[in-house]
Amino acid sequence: MLISNEMNAAINQQIGREFSSSLQYVAIAAYFDADHLSELAAHFFQQADEERMHAMRFVRYVLDAGGQVEIPEIPAVRSRFANAEEAVRSALDGEITVTKEINSLVDLASRQNDHITQTFLQWFVTEQLEEVSSTDALFSVIRRAGEGGLLHVEEYLARRRPQARASAGEGAE
Repeated sequence: MLISNEMNAAINQQIGREFSSSLQYVAIAAYFDADHLSELAAHFFQQADEERMHAMRFVRYVLDAGGQVEIPEIPAVRSRFANAEEAVRSALDGEITVTKEINSLVDLASRQNDHITQTFLQWFVTEQLEEVSSTDALFSVIRRAGEGGLLHVEEYLARRRPQARASAGEGAE
């Protein structure tokens, strides 16, 4: 086995957190979808897919490293929000928490001189910068727009979507 039992257990906990984050994003997307805010809903459904993909990256890593995948119980997610700002604030808080959790995994790998896991985790460190930055930007836009300006936020997201696809390499010929 290429990872310690302690690292295996810590990554299994992170797998659960990533799946939980995915479900939380589904709940946020459903909140916006119920108000027919389709761009906000699509944004958070996409985030849910990304978090699931993160969980699956961890699963694949544990398996490739000869570890044992044991997915922990996933707690219930929050489904009700007072307003859009509260919903997006919960997403931002979640990304900040995940960043701290990834940093803790990096710290553990460093303490154990586990260079393979450290290298694997670097992708997540970089990803968390993007996740926190983009969620913080969306939170700022929603705060400025207020509840009465959510259609402006919809337009903002609609304008950004083609750019996001192009930067991800989608739609390029």
